Amino acid sequence: MSQTEILLPKMGESVAEATIIKWLKNEGDRVEADEPIVEIATDKVDSEVPAPEDGILIKQLVGEGDVVQVGQAIAQFGTDGGSDEAPAPAAPAKAPEAKPAAQSPAPATNGHVATAAPVPSGGPVQRTGPSGKFYSPLVRTIAEQEGVSMEELEAITGSGSGGRVTKKDLLDYLPNRGSGTAPTTKAPVAEQPQPAPSAPAPRTAAPGVKPEQGDEVIEMDRMRRLIADHMVMSKHTSPHVTSFVEADVTNLVLWRDKVKKAFEQREGEKLTFTPLFIQAIVQAIKEMPMVNVQVDGYSIIRKKDINIGMAAALPSGNLIVPVIRRADQLNLVGLARQVNDLAARARAGKLQPDEIQGGTYTVTNVGTFGNVLGTPVINQPQVAIMATGAIRKKPAVIETPQGDVIGVRHMMFLSHSYDHRVVDGALGGSFVRRVADLLEQWPLDAPY
Repeated sequence: MSQTEILLPKMGESVAEATIIKWLKNEGDRVEADEPIVEIATDKVDSEVPAPEDGILIKQLVGEGDVVQVGQAIAQFGTDGGSDEAPAPAAPAKAPEAKPAAQSPAPATNGHVATAAPVPSGGPVQRTGPSGKFYSPLVRTIAEQEGVSMEELEAITGSGSGGRVTKKDLLDYLPNRGSGTAPTTKAPVAEQPQPAPSAPAPRTAAPGVKPEQGDEVIEMDRMRRLIADHMVMSKHTSPHVTSFVEADVTNLVLWRDKVKKAFEQREGEKLTFTPLFIQAIVQAIKEMPMVNVQVDGYSIIRKKDINIGMAAALPSGNLIVPVIRRADQLNLVGLARQVNDLAARARAGKLQPDEIQGGTYTVTNVGTFGNVLGTPVINQPQVAIMATGAIRKKPAVIETPQGDVIGVRHMMFLSHSYDHRVVDGALGGSFVRRVADLLEQWPLDAPY
């Protein structure tokens, strides 16, 4: 029986690690090709790793709850060779080991250390520190935002696998900075003066809350924690500005009412307002591509593809944002199919990791909940997001050749939040105004 290693597969753009949730097969179990052997969780999506072919799970190399890097071996697998007996488990592949104790900082109070090898600070945080510790993209992002040097990161005792510093370790450390638990030794480094962002404001610890008698304490689930952290990170990263426009979408409503039944009979898909909104947003992005960008330090990356994220509420009350890739290459039928499919599979928990990655602009329909407008939070690393409010009948002034009259119109608010580092009010306001114009000017005889 030949033996191979099962590696944690790549699960989407920017996904570097996953958490082992549950082993579905035990050591020695026989499995068939494509049969799930372990359940894993990434940022918002749970998925399964299947067996590569018929064989036997020889040994689990990681445990439940461990955080594993993409490409790391998670199990040893034996392919069928005529014997039904599992061979003796082989020794696991060597994982990276911590440096010898003599090279490690001495522990101090609060789980941190008093001293560390001098490391130049003030520069970007590297993926791997001088001690060999791996720092995840999220940890590096938080460290750079909070002005935490590589020296300080190296001095934090991590609770992750192999001493890895987790997001929780870093967030627990931040309130204690300057209390004597952080290293203060810095190696003198001669550097040429260069422009750098202003130092971020010190992080303010959230006030403690003590439950009173009769209160119910509900622990956040994993997804809610991720959402909370992502929202806080977005507010720390981007200075948010929101512009509002009220649009008269009477023609759009009348056109949809006229064609939706025939559309469903012909295409087998329901025609909701969401693909209509997305089509207008895509057109506006083509005309104003500088809202379809991302920021890397002082560089602006203009994205070639227009990938629209659509925020979807889950039955649990949590939120997920599946992505319609290359939305500019889809007609209305294609958009409707994508919207309906992604929304249905999001509610059923059937999305794949790739399907929530790579968005360049996001739309959230707060009107679904009867809200007339909202101030959405930017979905990082994007720089803008639009909220579409409820469509309501309202009296409005209608201009006619014979003069102004009051009529009943279908009105809605569009809210556009954008990153003021790179999107100024002129562009952010003009963009939402252009989307409103496209919706207001919807032809009553538009093809579908």
